[in-house]
Amino acid sequence: MTSTPLADHLDFPRCAHLRASAEFQAVFGEGKRISGACFRLHARIVADASERRLGVAVSKRVDKAAVGRNRVRRQVKEVFRLHRAHLPGGDFVFVAKPEAAKADNAALRADLLSLLDRARTLKPMTPPGTMPPSAATTGRDPTAP
Repeated sequence: MTSTPLADHLDFPRCAHLRASAEFQAVFGEGKRISGACFRLHARIVADASERRLGVAVSKRVDKAAVGRNRVRRQVKEVFRLHRAHLPGGDFVFVAKPEAAKADNAALRADLLSLLDRARTLKPMTPPGTMPPSAATTGRDPTAP
């Protein structure tokens, strides 16, 4: 199946998914956290990244039934797919709260859109190693040859 240029920005390829535990842990450890009514968003915005990747965590604490957890997961993926092109580059992990199981799809989408709007205002992480070592750590004058 070929895609049209208009639909290219709506794709959600496999490379746009966070899969490994280490990828999730990097976002949880280094990212910023934003809370909404039904979700908590962990966002790790990187200045020079052009990719936007998504991770979703919906535990049994949210809903005991798999069908309920999958409904929440589908809503997250669909909203992210539609708004992915307008987000800054980086990794985004949505963690569902127990309130998500009780909310209808419109309320879930409204909460997700609110969190993504707030994520657009986050400042990117500074890459490590951009500052020269200080004189206190090296024991010598940084201007000396």
